[in-house]
Amino acid sequence: MRDDRTRIGWYYWGMQETTARSAIDTFISAFNASDDSYVTALLAQALTSDVVFWGPLGRSEGIAAVERFVLDIRRHPAGTGTMVRCSAVDMPDEWARYQWVFTTPDGGPRLTGTDIVHLRRSLIDQVIVFAGEVRPSTS
Repeated sequence: MRDDRTRIGWYYWGMQETTARSAIDTFISAFNASDDSYVTALLAQALTSDVVFWGPLGRSEGIAAVERFVLDIRRHPAGTGTMVRCSAVDMPDEWARYQWVFTTPDGGPRLTGTDIVHLRRSLIDQVIVFAGEVRPSTS
């Protein structure tokens, strides 16, 4: 019996991780959409309508707020960049984290970071963006 519960637990965890990875990759794909008109539809596939987004400019709510952020990034002064998930998805229960990199054309500015997301019913309902590297402690 214990072996069955362990197998079921691992199966459930694997399904959760696959679901999280799908939502995260769809969210990231909004940054790379071939046209601005696709951004809303991609975000709606990845986020809850009441998503809470903690970004570099503070807290905002709803898909429209996240869409504004994504469109601002897409209109980077150095040119349309590319956002890529550059790590595995680490998911303890309903929270997940992953690392990303944003690059602009022709060797322009590059930004890295880590996002923490919370999932509810297979969709992201909270995003916390940590942009940049964490500096080592000086003490």
